[in-house]
Amino acid sequence: MIQLHSHPSDASMVPHIVLEELGVPYERVLVDKANGAHKAPDYLVLNPNGLIPVLVDGNLVLYETAAICLHLCDTHPNAGLLPTLGSAQRAHAYKWLVWLTNTLQATLIIYFYPQRWVNEGNAVGEAEVKAHAQARVGALLDQLDAELARHGGPWFMGAEYSVLDAYVFTLCRWTRNFSTAPARERAHLGPYLLRVLERPAVQRALANEGLAPPFV
Repeated sequence: MIQLHSHPSDASMVPHIVLEELGVPYERVLVDKANGAHKAPDYLVLNPNGLIPVLVDGNLVLYETAAICLHLCDTHPNAGLLPTLGSAQRAHAYKWLVWLTNTLQATLIIYFYPQRWVNEGNAVGEAEVKAHAQARVGALLDQLDAELARHGGPWFMGAEYSVLDAYVFTLCRWTRNFSTAPARERAHLGPYLLRVLERPAVQRALANEGLAPPFV
């Protein structure tokens, strides 16, 4: 059985939602971050970076959220969570998947952990890094909003729900407590997030992780 090593509301929510969409048997293994389980020797065997998630599928041990999502889509092609292989739409899906993990998610990490980018005890520098990261995230959310406005479809790729919707939803959810301009306040992104939230697979994932409103 597939195992997903995860933690509530982390990046692991993305493959968690995907697994619920696929409807395949899987087991969630809680990684107790509060007690440093993601840095423990047995977990570092699975992911030497000490990050979440990790997927174990038979003999395959896989980390990096985007890679896990691509693997799940490739091994369950009939679910249609990616456009046709070799198509222009597939290429754009790859583009956005890489952008989400390398650009938006990376910037959100700077926002949530600004202390990693300054000397210890530099509270002024930490606050400055966080403020700049929030402003940058805002511009990236505007880019998502503009893409939804451009094609006018219900889902991020247009007419068809895809793996990107799980990723966009999860990262936008991380902005729900922003002091200004969280994702939900944008004209196109706000209604879109509510559409994703209504999906049964998303509702199951949120319930499985024991999360409470506000969800976005």
